[in-house]
Amino acid sequence: MTAPVFVVDAVPGAGTFLLDGPEGRHAVSVKRLREGEELVLVDGRGRWAACEVLVAEGKDHLTVRVAEVHEDPEDEPRITVVQALPKGDRGELAVETMTETGVDAIVPWAASRCITQWKGDRGLKALAKWRSTAREAGKQSRRTRFPEVADLMTTKQVAALLAGADFAAVLHEDRDHPSGALATAGLPAKGSVVLVVGPEGGVSPEELAAFEAAGAKPYRLGRSVLRTSTAGTAATALVLGRTGRWS
Repeated sequence: MTAPVFVVDAVPGAGTFLLDGPEGRHAVSVKRLREGEELVLVDGRGRWAACEVLVAEGKDHLTVRVAEVHEDPEDEPRITVVQALPKGDRGELAVETMTETGVDAIVPWAASRCITQWKGDRGLKALAKWRSTAREAGKQSRRTRFPEVADLMTTKQVAALLAGADFAAVLHEDRDHPSGALATAGLPAKGSVVLVVGPEGGVSPEELAAFEAAGAKPYRLGRSVLRTSTAGTAATALVLGRTGRWS
């Protein structure tokens, strides 16, 4: 079992450090960490430090000894998934599993066939849930870099993102599509990979045309059709394996 991860705004330098607040409460009252046990402090941006518990006090105060501080470089190629808004809580499910798998960035997309719409306060709350889910899933999967969750994008904004990618693909449900399978596509060793996941109703012809004009070809994952909440995770895993990030 690897040491549990706790998130701080800034990873401290070598010496002693007091972990308090919600993370301190989780460490003391939930994890019940005690003297001599190990933990890891991360900032979610690649900086982290292995620590040893010195003393636990009250319900939310944990004093630790910080050893050497490290900073993990960004992995390449960088993988971004453009996720059309799923129904209900399946959006959080998609964010959670993609984060656990290793995606680097997630872009919520207001596709024309999305049933769910993010507007006003409801949209802000939904975006906050996605970001909170990415943070918690990053902790649980022992990541030192958490995925960035962007603001909601329109189709025009997604097209601009695709135009700047080193490899861009729209995941397509047609197993006989002439572009072929993502499993055999030529992927870059460095740079950026952007994958578009459409809504349950599929990517509209107009959206597909806009994305193809931006350089994103349609690719299939396999013979079965995956739900929008699982397709991004499957595609991320495929790219991680093929580019050597899972080697």
